[in-house]
Amino acid sequence: MELEQVESMYSEVEVTETVAKDLGLTASEYQMIVSILGRVPTYTELGIYSVMWSEHCSYKNSILQLKTLPRDGDKLLVSAGEENAGVIDIGDGYGIAFKIESHNHPSAVEPFQGAATGVGGILRDIFTMGARPIAALNSLRFGELNTDRTRFLVKGVVKGISHYGNCFGVPTVGGEIYFDDCYSDNPLVNAMAVGIVKSDGIASAIAKGNGNSVYILGSRTGRDGIHGASLLASREFDEKTEDMRPTVQVGDPFAEKLLLEATLELIQSGSIVGIQDMGAAGISCSTAEMSAKGESGMEINLDLVPLREADMSAYEIMLSESQERMLAVIHHGKEAIVEAICEKWDVQCTKIGVVTDQPILNFRRHGKLVAQLPAESLVLGGGAPVYKRETAVPTYFEQTRNFDTSIENKKISDSGVPDTKDTLLSLLKTATVTSKKWVYEQYDSQVGTNTVFRTEGDAAVLRLKELPNKGIAVSTDCNSRFTYLDPYKGGMIAVCESARNIVCVGAEPVGITNCLNFGNPYNPEVYYQFSEAIRGIGDACRGLNTPVTGGNVSFHNESRNFAVYPTPTIGMLGIVHDLEKTIGNGFVNEHDVVVLIGPNRSEIGGSEFMKLHYGVVSGNCPHIDLQEEINLQKVVYQAIQQGLLNSTHDCSEGGLAVALAEKSINSHGNLGMLLTNNTELTIGQFFGESQSRVIASLTEDSLEKLNLLANEFNIPVTILGRVIPEKFSIVGNFTIPVDELRSVYFRSFEDKMNGNN
Repeated sequence: MELEQVESMYSEVEVTETVAKDLGLTASEYQMIVSILGRVPTYTELGIYSVMWSEHCSYKNSILQLKTLPRDGDKLLVSAGEENAGVIDIGDGYGIAFKIESHNHPSAVEPFQGAATGVGGILRDIFTMGARPIAALNSLRFGELNTDRTRFLVKGVVKGISHYGNCFGVPTVGGEIYFDDCYSDNPLVNAMAVGIVKSDGIASAIAKGNGNSVYILGSRTGRDGIHGASLLASREFDEKTEDMRPTVQVGDPFAEKLLLEATLELIQSGSIVGIQDMGAAGISCSTAEMSAKGESGMEINLDLVPLREADMSAYEIMLSESQERMLAVIHHGKEAIVEAICEKWDVQCTKIGVVTDQPILNFRRHGKLVAQLPAESLVLGGGAPVYKRETAVPTYFEQTRNFDTSIENKKISDSGVPDTKDTLLSLLKTATVTSKKWVYEQYDSQVGTNTVFRTEGDAAVLRLKELPNKGIAVSTDCNSRFTYLDPYKGGMIAVCESARNIVCVGAEPVGITNCLNFGNPYNPEVYYQFSEAIRGIGDACRGLNTPVTGGNVSFHNESRNFAVYPTPTIGMLGIVHDLEKTIGNGFVNEHDVVVLIGPNRSEIGGSEFMKLHYGVVSGNCPHIDLQEEINLQKVVYQAIQQGLLNSTHDCSEGGLAVALAEKSINSHGNLGMLLTNNTELTIGQFFGESQSRVIASLTEDSLEKLNLLANEFNIPVTILGRVIPEKFSIVGNFTIPVDELRSVYFRSFEDKMNGNN
């Protein structure tokens, strides 16, 4: 095709370096495009490059770091990052597909639709693999709950998540919510989804086979979401944020449910060569990535794309991020099968082009060639630019690491220290610690009837109906305050805590997906945070044998007022080999012995206690010893499998004090505990958030066997007290009725949402 035939639909727009910069490209990137094409691009072509080379799609500032993560494992059924989601082999001919992604910027601009379409997008990543979604989770970050804006964002995001998940019919089974000032302008909304697939039924996002048909499936294409990837997800918030509303997509969960059923049946029919969700960058992304993977090209007629508005330009069609759409390559001669299945499910399907054996993408509109691009030049690992940014140790370390934390070594019984009872009750009221019942009761957690544990365990547990007595455990975790104080340790702790939560319900951790939320990568201090967090995640995953199956990077999470804490959210998958050997986190039996498994260091750095009493996030990040953590998890897992433990609970926000209170609050019946071994407990041991600690309850008959097992791995076991009825009591200090603990714990969040702080 003669290049002179390439014609812009925006003939009035002269493509220049300035225009490229307006679309988010740099001067050097514009020159790269000119060099690749051997000519000045058309405006439509420039728009395609702007979205495909955006940070959101190309990972140009992160891919070199991501490649250092452990991405191989004997349980991986697809190569990490090569498909829409990772898949872990769980045996018996089945795999679990899972992935986590961010929808932060859209949720800040339009919280309901931003969160809803975040759920919709991650669900499509799962069923595009041929997997049926069986669970959704989330990880959320907001500013403090003392402002109208934060409460508005929380209500909108929670409503968006519940609306999409409930209408689609997938249970939302787990998650976490943190509250810190740094998220006031830029909340984080990370959505995770999990699905089950037959090992031999996994679909691929590939285009190949000269003459095979290219179909668009699902909803019509509109103007919503245009430049969502390049502008909304790849820049900070400023005074023009309100102007970004049109870049937020609008979702329809009922349309997605039909698309799910049609997609799974199409994959099972053998008609599909490859299929990919149209998420970020829409048609631009799916055509380019599928073609590049298959070393092929496509001839696409944009006049055939079903539109919501007839006057849409080629530029708008190519960059639209309208939801509930798929691009599918169909075996030639099987088009009738595809159309019949789609008609059955009332899903629109339209042939818009064909696959070619030349690796060039040709797009036509109104009979004219409006874009002609080498597919490889658009994608990650092909022609897209790759950068390694400058790093600098954050200057704030001087202040945080020199903060006076000497109070951590004072005994809880000493005079002059905060009152133990008042401190515990205050911690139970804080937005990050207190029950999020107001949130999770809006989510349907039982649809599909697979949910075994939701809030009853440290991780969610689901049965797999396809495999009798086998299940999975899933969790999302990250304490971003620790990553702020020490990015390397914080990244490692995020992985270790997520695995610890999986182990605490009796499951074997097998792999992770991550959602890496950071500020501006062009800021050397932010890039230091990013690279060090990656290093910590990688070391922890190698130690725990939990490879990274894929995930998402979200940069530019900042505004004029705040940069978010570095927040590498970890989504962890575990296998439950025997559902009868899963346990919850609440006390079960009166008279059980309560023990601490693991060391009890005195540390308050980055803790809720420090924030409560000093109003800062400061001090040293808690110590983490990877081998110690590995040994602890082996002890807890084997003890559960041997039937030695009746309940387990990880120590996290609020430390030992809150963990013990939560075991009482979540008890079976109205059980509390009598803490007798408290004479030497320090503030740091009781309220600090030291790592590698699990509280367990067990019968006295099992104590000797637990000690023998723990000694084998050099892990200490300390008796704390006993389970008693109705009261939570510390000898010589205070007694609180369990009913009072529950009242404080379950009412505080709703009070804050009503403005009663």
